[in-house]
Amino acid sequence: MWIFYALLTAFFFATSDALTKRALRSRDEYFIAWIRLASALPVLITSLFFIQMPELDRTFWIATLLALPLEITAIVLYTKALKASPLTLTMPFLSLTPVFLIGVSYLIVGERVSIQGAVGILLIALGSYILNIHKTQRSLLEPLRAIFRERGSVMMIIVSFIFSITSSLGKMAIEHSSPIFFGSLYFILVTVFFTPIAIGRIREEALIKKGEILSLIPIGLTYSLMIIFHMIAMSLANVAYMISVKRMSLFFSILYGYIMFREERIGERTIGTALMFTGFVLIVTGG
Repeated sequence: MWIFYALLTAFFFATSDALTKRALRSRDEYFIAWIRLASALPVLITSLFFIQMPELDRTFWIATLLALPLEITAIVLYTKALKASPLTLTMPFLSLTPVFLIGVSYLIVGERVSIQGAVGILLIALGSYILNIHKTQRSLLEPLRAIFRERGSVMMIIVSFIFSITSSLGKMAIEHSSPIFFGSLYFILVTVFFTPIAIGRIREEALIKKGEILSLIPIGLTYSLMIIFHMIAMSLANVAYMISVKRMSLFFSILYGYIMFREERIGERTIGTALMFTGFVLIVTGG
């Protein structure tokens, strides 16, 4: 069952991203980021009434409070990346999170990189290169330069690094509470702290027009379902296996990029994404 829940997580993650990118055509990224969180609140709050309240210790609160400002920063950069660049040039870079996790986990728990993990890192690097392989007409180094010229790609790389930290802190908090409780409470707190930041930025743009409601609600609904299924899957399986299946969202994003936004060069980007995903699986299962 955990594979089923992890695949649902991947699907709703990619769906929420695609709906968010579509809404960003006419709206400020802070407004859409806030809507994505706020419209998920009903489902998250309701879920708290159906689970047992765990005992919360000092470690839980330290991990949660340290993760909150990092999560908010990642949310802003994540949404900006979706607005700035094609899905097919931003979402694959989430596969870099395990690369950063190797360093983070080594510093925290002394984990070392296995040979399989090293191969995974090379595949991720190769996949990111192939995303821009068409630029080799100028120079063999041109695809690497192109990554850093694409604002959305750069921001998503930063997000991947932040996620490597917040995922470690989140794991700590889950171990000192419960998966669904932490997932719901954490994103409720993220919404509470992000709201004044968003309001200060958007002000008069915060008004929602009648015609927008039907297009905005699905963003929050799919995002909240992603959170719930993510936590359920995580509670049923090894976290590494669960996350590797969740990264199937990369393939859903490629599909959405072509169907909804008619993004170009899908062939080479699909190959690049597939290599990055394979590298990710090798990393998370190689230790």
